[in-house]
Amino acid sequence: MNGPNELGNFLRVRRAALRPEDVGLQEYGVRRVPGLRREELAMLAGVSATYYSRLEQGLSTNASEAVIASIARALSLTSDERAHLFNLARPEHSAPKRKSVLRPDYARPGTLRLITSLASTPAVIIGKRSEVLGWNGLGHRLVAGHLDFDSPERTNVRPNMTRMLFLDAHTRELYARWQEEAVRAVSSLRVLGGRSPDDAELTALVGELTMKSPEFAKLWAKHPVENCVSGAKSFRHPDVGDFELNFEVLTPPDDSGHRVLMYTPDAGSAGSNALKLLGREVEERATDLAAAT
Repeated sequence: MNGPNELGNFLRVRRAALRPEDVGLQEYGVRRVPGLRREELAMLAGVSATYYSRLEQGLSTNASEAVIASIARALSLTSDERAHLFNLARPEHSAPKRKSVLRPDYARPGTLRLITSLASTPAVIIGKRSEVLGWNGLGHRLVAGHLDFDSPERTNVRPNMTRMLFLDAHTRELYARWQEEAVRAVSSLRVLGGRSPDDAELTALVGELTMKSPEFAKLWAKHPVENCVSGAKSFRHPDVGDFELNFEVLTPPDDSGHRVLMYTPDAGSAGSNALKLLGREVEERATDLAAAT
């Protein structure tokens, strides 16, 4: 999914977002396009305009770390954007690689046991392509109660958090601030793409969403980058109404690329009451299922 074109796209988008006055330059004349000119960015980065142009055009794939760091400073990148730029600019990504056999990913049993033990905390295990690898009862009822609980175990129908956000009507209605969630999802997907540039399934997901969702395509073209690991989400749940929850993303200390998304309410909040109501539904359904078997 990465490569010279992705590097050039990222540089062009970030350069277009800067105005001369943002970086201490005087503006002369009328600009035909927004943002800094290539030669201005090159001057700020301390490289030749010709060399910088070759980077944007994908004609140079061996930039040193010092050069990339200088360009990152000139573009005033955030720490997440800077890390993403280094991922895009790594020379080894441009070398051809042997295709690996794609195998279905699964959550570790220990991680599943961990989130199952957190009966009062919604938790979802997410794979490196934003696919759902598992959830506990409360996590399922919170984000996808309209789907079968065991759907993450069936790889042919496995839910994907980003796909659902853009293509699933229930999920679109679930978030009171959908646009905020959409930007967050695309920003996170850009980070994942930078870390796994040769992931065919991730590339396919981006292609599918670009074709099926004009909103995704528009956001993807803006190349937002942010490693969203904490914050707040506003829900408009069909069963328990409107409320807000805090979220944290925990990363296991292995190379699986899995993440555990956990939600917590503020004490005494509407979110706390909503989770209690959803928790009762989960318990009732578990009781009914046990009685039926």
